[in-house]
Amino acid sequence: MTTVNVGDTVTTRKPHACGCDKWTVVRVGADFKLKCLKCGHVVMLDSDKFHKVAQIATK
Repeated sequence: MTTVNVGDTVTTRKPHACGCDKWTVVRVGADFKLKCLKCGHVVMLDSDKFHKVAQIATK
């Protein structure tokens, strides 16, 4: 499992409704807060859900 830090960019399996599949990590802990790079929408995912949808983490 890859370590994810605040500020990393994460690619998800499915794109967001706006068409972008790249998110920036805003918060890490028991929950992950992600912000869409295209439209700025913020979502909060629990750890299990995050590790299911996230594919690649880059700095």
